[in-house]
Amino acid sequence: MQPFKTQFTLSRDYLAECYDQSSLYGKSIKPNYLFPLLMLVAGTGTLFFTEQPKVLGYILVAFALLELLHIRFRRAWWLARQMLGRSANSEVTLTIDEERVTTQSDHAHTTLPWSDIEQVVDTELGLILITKSSGQHYLSKSLFPDGLVEQIKDRAASARA
Repeated sequence: MQPFKTQFTLSRDYLAECYDQSSLYGKSIKPNYLFPLLMLVAGTGTLFFTEQPKVLGYILVAFALLELLHIRFRRAWWLARQMLGRSANSEVTLTIDEERVTTQSDHAHTTLPWSDIEQVVDTELGLILITKSSGQHYLSKSLFPDGLVEQIKDRAASARA
């Protein structure tokens, strides 16, 4: 495998692509409505069936509504948090060689040896590198020249063997 090096910007478009492509393979694919439902029931029950001050009931109902908003606007909330972070709109250098995949910016440095990559998921627009520690790293196919995607998948497969 020939060493490959490129630079890209962590723009809103790149982060949106990252979220859209990797959300299907994440740990929380299906939203959990049970937690806000239980908080809503507990808050309502506290408001109507106890003689205690009503503050606890109102707080539980407010948290339940906040959690429902979080579930509904998950993508927008994630993108807003990323864009408020210090790495937003920064230049990232991606290096792929025979030993590792490395990303480096002013704020972070990540090195993934091929032996740590457990699986490579090929999505429509990119690759998700899943590590042994269950971490996920998304790389857009728009960064790669023709043929490099297959080389990455082959190199990860040979490192696992």
